[in-house]
Amino acid sequence: MEGFDIMGTRPILKNKLYLYLTEFFAGVSVMAVELGASRLLAPYFSSSQIVWTIIIGTIMIAMALGNLWGGRMADKDPNTDRLYRRLLITAVWIAAIPVLGKYVILGISGLLVLTVSTNFLVIAAFCACVVIFVFPLFLLGTVTPCLVKYTVDSLNDSGRTVGNLGACNTIGSILGTFLPTFVTIPAVGTAVTFLLFSGILLVIGLVYFLSAKTKLKTCLVSLVLFLLCAVLGSGGSFAFWEKELTYEGESMYNYLQVKETNRRVILSTNVLFGVQSVMMKDDGLTGMYYDYALAAPVMADLEEKTNPQILILGNGTGTYARQCTTYFPQARIEGVEIDSKITDLAYEYFDMPESVDVTTYDGRAYLQAVDKKYDVILVDAYQDITIPFQMSSTEFFTLVRDHLAPGGVMVVNLNMHSDGEGSINQALCDTIASIFPSVCTADVPNTTNRELFAALDGDLPQRMAENLAQVENPALAEHLTTVAEALTPYTGGGHILTDDQAPVEVLGMRAIDGIIQEELEYYQDVFREEGLSGLLKQF
Repeated sequence: MEGFDIMGTRPILKNKLYLYLTEFFAGVSVMAVELGASRLLAPYFSSSQIVWTIIIGTIMIAMALGNLWGGRMADKDPNTDRLYRRLLITAVWIAAIPVLGKYVILGISGLLVLTVSTNFLVIAAFCACVVIFVFPLFLLGTVTPCLVKYTVDSLNDSGRTVGNLGACNTIGSILGTFLPTFVTIPAVGTAVTFLLFSGILLVIGLVYFLSAKTKLKTCLVSLVLFLLCAVLGSGGSFAFWEKELTYEGESMYNYLQVKETNRRVILSTNVLFGVQSVMMKDDGLTGMYYDYALAAPVMADLEEKTNPQILILGNGTGTYARQCTTYFPQARIEGVEIDSKITDLAYEYFDMPESVDVTTYDGRAYLQAVDKKYDVILVDAYQDITIPFQMSSTEFFTLVRDHLAPGGVMVVNLNMHSDGEGSINQALCDTIASIFPSVCTADVPNTTNRELFAALDGDLPQRMAENLAQVENPALAEHLTTVAEALTPYTGGGHILTDDQAPVEVLGMRAIDGIIQEELEYYQDVFREEGLSGLLKQF
């Protein structure tokens, strides 16, 4: 067979260590690409469990197909040149992802926006994942069955050899899991992470061919393409259409983008879906949900309390903390923010007061760790565009209740107007109403936000009306009068979220899908009636 004759002309194959290294770095690359995929898709589709499921499922399908095809090819034509040529192709493809991936994502999204009526985010994320990642992961899936063919000398040691290869692949996968998350992505970003691990595959393929002094043209082309991708892709922006970003970077948890306008400084963790934090340069009201949340300190009668305490779970860049410092200077404010890089941005770009004590921690874990009562607790923790499930359950809101001082008020930012039976807002409101006797809501005009206020005693709209006269700032008093008029008492129902069952991501995706369809319905109608030419006339 040609595949076995070639062993004599490829001296490097006599060194089994090299074959094991090939298996090891194939395992490293699979996991590194998987984690890189989540960071590539997150700024456009979020990093929710749904998106992770799409990524993992798609990659497993690609690997399974690669295993099947690779095993058959290894038996049919065990030529090691084919395997290492596939590694070169894989390396170049992965290196090209930072250059072309974002354009593929937006191109697919643009096509689906015009044609898909439901489940837009899920379908778009799946299609993008298939187009970008299936082919290179399919090729990596061929590595293990081919290497088994080349490394097994006899049936007497086949078990040990296959076990060694499996161990190498698994250990590589472990390294490929930890390195991107804790080292490369926080240090150098997603694009360079793709380049680093594709570079390793490139070196493995080049060493194989250069040691035999063959396929030199293939090696040169692969190297040139890789270097071209490195130059074009290492400095790319996820929001490449934004020309004047103040800051763009990544943390362990988020894609981060800061931009300025004449009046505002804005933080976004997703390039397609809204604003996560904002600072008004004139220190005025924001026109966003933070302004409505300022009703909570009034409901809690902070003006009459000595050393009142405010806790913000999901401090972000400190918008609410800064407002409370301005309008309720007598209060001591604590923030909890899981992403320390966002806190750094808060001090650097958003003028967060040094008096705000920010703890880098998960909000629920923080409540479990401290034994303290607060007059106001704001729950504003979001993972991209959905609330973390562990901060949506009866168990969590019971923790919040237990940390409220007498007369204290919890305010929760519900990120999406979603009404109707089985909606995410209904589930969250029902869950909170099962813990708190007094609950009311207020929709924030011109946004998708709804504020929920909850307390253990008293009628909240009545408490609001009674305490409004104590607000000294005229602009704030006028605004809170509008909020008071918008307050609607809420009576709980049976849609209760628990730690065991809290499908907030599915419900959140459904709500976002509805918002997207409302926004794009006009353009879809134009496309159906007048085609692409009619659509282009709208811009």
